[in-house]
Amino acid sequence: MSPGASAPTEAVVPTTATTVPMGPVAADENSGLPEALARKIDLGWAAGVVGGIGALFLLLSLVRGVSVPVMLALALAYALNPVVTALVKRRMPRTRATALVFAGLVVALTGFGLYLIPVFRDEAAKLPDFIRAAGVQLVPWVERTFGISVPTLIRERASQLSDEASDLLKEAGPAAAKLVASFASNTASVVASVLGLLVVPVLAFFFLDDYPVLVERLRNLLPRRALPLLERRFGEVDDVLSAFVRGQLTVGAILSVIYSAGLSIARIDMAIVIGLIAGFGNMVPYLGTGVGASLAVISVLLSWQGPWQFAVVAGTFLLAQLLEGLFITPRVVGTKVGLPPVAVIIAVLAFAELFGFAGVLLAVPATATLKVALKVVLMRYRRTPFYLAPGP
Repeated sequence: MSPGASAPTEAVVPTTATTVPMGPVAADENSGLPEALARKIDLGWAAGVVGGIGALFLLLSLVRGVSVPVMLALALAYALNPVVTALVKRRMPRTRATALVFAGLVVALTGFGLYLIPVFRDEAAKLPDFIRAAGVQLVPWVERTFGISVPTLIRERASQLSDEASDLLKEAGPAAAKLVASFASNTASVVASVLGLLVVPVLAFFFLDDYPVLVERLRNLLPRRALPLLERRFGEVDDVLSAFVRGQLTVGAILSVIYSAGLSIARIDMAIVIGLIAGFGNMVPYLGTGVGASLAVISVLLSWQGPWQFAVVAGTFLLAQLLEGLFITPRVVGTKVGLPPVAVIIAVLAFAELFGFAGVLLAVPATATLKVALKVVLMRYRRTPFYLAPGP
């Protein structure tokens, strides 16, 4: 880089750094590149990120049967890679480490399944009576508590809806059996679905075993001169995705245990189910807590044993929220995702409307990645002569 090119860069960077905080970065933000070239690389990278996310959702729309298993396998390999890498650092061959991690995952999932399936079966059996009791008992409770008179039409409609919902749930088992039988008559659909389920762990194993090779091959495709800067940008995306994929799932699991334990102590029905909804629903701000608290209150009213139940439920949600805000999320996730709650809610609703369940799963990671790209674009814009030119 010539002396004439370095002087403007050195004059601009300090002004921009104070205008747009970028977090802890290296002293040379441009990785030794002239500002103009670094700007082109960053803008090209941001365009590639946006195009890649668009191509991913296009694949989900066009070839969902193929893309979803591959996407799930890649996500599983990405989530488990830190564990395998830690074992490799202890001098264990990567293939053996991958096999060990998968074996541990299978054992853990089997143990959870053996415990949770009977619990869900028992609580699902209570669901029709739970809904019927909700329709019959909630209206009188509202009248007694708030001293108001609910119109007869609303009381009758609530009772009718609860009866219909209860009957529908009781018929859901035979209906599901008929649906499975009808689906099973289509051999091609059965084979495709079974293969889709079976291929996910197989692909995930090979992706995880070859993870360093895949990353190195992609790295070798990057232009050599731009490599340090592009590695920094992809590192920022990796920080965001790892914070969500690994961090939010960990936070959801911890909160689910806290909620389920507290609600079980309160001796309310559907404690495990409500705990899981409140815990993993926390990935969408306010949704999990709001829905879980509402269900818990209804369950307390239907299994009333005294005011102490309300105290235990309220204490459980208060303790979980305090722990989540002060200790769990800061230590597990940190501030790397950094999305406002409103942005998360809008993203989930929009992606769900456009792409269904797959859109719900990808809404927050895609939005967080786009935020990184937007941050880079804004940073480069605020270093342009057009932005920095003084006013009249």
